[in-house]
Amino acid sequence: MLVKSYASAVQGIDAQTITIEVNAGGAVAAGKQFYYLVGLPDNAVKEGFQRIEAAIKNIGMNMPRIKIVVNMAPANIRKEGSSYDLPIALGVLAVTHQIKKEHLKDYIIMGELSLDGSLRPIKGALPIAIQARKDKYKGIILPKENAREAAIVSDLQVYGVTNLKEAISIINGETNVEPTEYDTREVFHDSVSEYPVDFSDVKGQENIKRALEIAAAGGHNLILIGPPGAGKTMLARRLPTILPILSLQEALETTKIHSVAGSLPGNSSLVTNRPFRSPHHTISDVAMVGGGSNPIPGEISLAHNGVLFLDELPEFKRTVLEVLRQPMEERRVSISRARVSVDFPASFMLIASMNPCPCGFYNHPDKDCVCGPGVVKKYLNKISGPLLDRIDLHVEVTPVSYDELSKQTTKGETSEAVSERVSEARKTQEDRFSKYSDIHSNAQMPTNMVREICSINQTGTLLLKTAMQKLQLSARAYDRILKVARTIADLDQKESIEIGHLAEAIQYRSLDREGWAG
Repeated sequence: MLVKSYASAVQGIDAQTITIEVNAGGAVAAGKQFYYLVGLPDNAVKEGFQRIEAAIKNIGMNMPRIKIVVNMAPANIRKEGSSYDLPIALGVLAVTHQIKKEHLKDYIIMGELSLDGSLRPIKGALPIAIQARKDKYKGIILPKENAREAAIVSDLQVYGVTNLKEAISIINGETNVEPTEYDTREVFHDSVSEYPVDFSDVKGQENIKRALEIAAAGGHNLILIGPPGAGKTMLARRLPTILPILSLQEALETTKIHSVAGSLPGNSSLVTNRPFRSPHHTISDVAMVGGGSNPIPGEISLAHNGVLFLDELPEFKRTVLEVLRQPMEERRVSISRARVSVDFPASFMLIASMNPCPCGFYNHPDKDCVCGPGVVKKYLNKISGPLLDRIDLHVEVTPVSYDELSKQTTKGETSEAVSERVSEARKTQEDRFSKYSDIHSNAQMPTNMVREICSINQTGTLLLKTAMQKLQLSARAYDRILKVARTIADLDQKESIEIGHLAEAIQYRSLDREGWAG
């Protein structure tokens, strides 16, 4: 007898329906095994039979000692992980007439079984639910911890179950388990833009706040260079608070990535704030970009629609920094393996910070640098020219004076006030690029569009030519300056780039490697 149940395999950030065919019958030769699993399963899937047998027995049902063959189709897709335990268990019970089989065709079923029959959470519940709706299944059965996440998808019955018995009751049509209800829009609008930090916490540093506002308004990459304790990390951590709030579509896309990576907190549903990822400088290439035999998103994809903060940039391995170059341009990362090739979105803002030299006090207003001749240059050479070219704003951070720190009455501008200006500038850019589906901010403009949108007059051309020659800037830096100038003009609500906008944009390239430390 043959019974079919249905599960799902996640590849990249998308899912594909897997048909689990369970066939029972036939004699078993002495000394031979009873259960066979085919269809390109990995070891975690194969070991599932031990969990399934124990779980079935521990809920008082029978695990038959007859020949059972389980085929996971299509057989050319690698099946990985322990989340196929539940659909296989239900298929085995149905093929041995212990539960009804009629309703198996209505559901996508996923879940890892414990030996006592309880269920553990899985990864990728959101893309699995999206695919289930696309394939017109009635509903999805999965662990209760994943129910709210899957319930984001409308027009799909989502049953969160805690154990095998509850899943059986749903298949038998005898359940008291209610589908999980979730009003995505209501929850999104209720919880969006909740941050524990604010720009008003920062004393002084008005020029750095201005640079961060420009970066946020145009989606530009930025590097902060300054001595220890100047406030680089404090400022960077407040950048998400001034970015435009996530749209619902962005929130769903971001949640999808975090779901696949398994980085959503327990019982959570929707990512409503822009991600802020701050990996340690010992991170590997694969952890940064993503990968593995079954590729999963790395830090640059987990920062999609948000901020990737690299603190103490020169301490990162050179290879880790160099792998960022292509994703920063293309805003996607492609990972190819022998059996599979996947694309992960990686549209992030890169914010980096670093000391100006090993001792940290080069160009400090009060303390002397103790680094020897050529040491500062060598330290900065840890960051390649091509990577620096891709960072639009280079800003020197100086320590805040005691007088500024000790002011009790002065309260800085709040993140909400800054965010309003940033959102207005972003709206201008959205209107400007409304014809293009993959361009949403000035930083994303391709080179051929820069010449048209960022046109400057003769005086501006002369100013930019002088800056290019003096600072020995590259052609890529030329485009970056024009993009930043366009963003500054957008913040001022100006139709064209004026000489003041261009001058301010040039100032943010003054820490290019050739013009810094001699």
